[in-house]
Amino acid sequence: MSDVRLAAEPRTEFGKGGARRTRRAGKIPAVLYGHGTEPVHISLPAREYTHAIKQGFNTLLTLEFDGKTELALTKALQRDALRLTVDHVDLILVRRGEKVQVDVPVILTGEAAKGGLVNQELTTLSVEAEATHLPESIEVSIEGLPIGEHIAAKDVTLPKGSTLVTDADANVVAIMAAPTAEDMEAGGGGEENAAPEAAETEAEEAEPAAE
Repeated sequence: MSDVRLAAEPRTEFGKGGARRTRRAGKIPAVLYGHGTEPVHISLPAREYTHAIKQGFNTLLTLEFDGKTELALTKALQRDALRLTVDHVDLILVRRGEKVQVDVPVILTGEAAKGGLVNQELTTLSVEAEATHLPESIEVSIEGLPIGEHIAAKDVTLPKGSTLVTDADANVVAIMAAPTAEDMEAGGGGEENAAPEAAETEAEEAEPAAE
């Protein structure tokens, strides 16, 4: 994954008022921390940062501010639910050659056997990889996978340089049999049969107890 270079700025205003002014100026309030250093409050260019994370949440950021350059990854972010904008970002410092743990999206490819329903139980896998060579995604082929079969995390081929952190026995995807018309009818019939019994029970409970 290629890194994205951003011109950050030190931030001296804090609190809700300062954050609002930062956002009105087209920037995002952010905090940079890690490696035992004191947290650094900075602002990021909103448009460039938003574009960067569209490439993937694990996009490596090269931040330039105060005459120095730092490498960072997005640790967490807060979004505005209505405007769908990024309101605040937590960034973590990384170093070249350092291994970090990240969650990588799982992308299914191919088609399972006819009549099977695909149940993807994990949409990401946690892996450890070198900070400057983080995988963008992990492809898992389900081509021709028969009903009743599954793929566990340990069966997935990881990108070179990545080590699995997720529980090796955790199911990533399973192929289930599609319910038949008879199954659907049986399910509905069971509920209908239960209804009169429930009604009778409610009627009994409603009767006054003998004194």
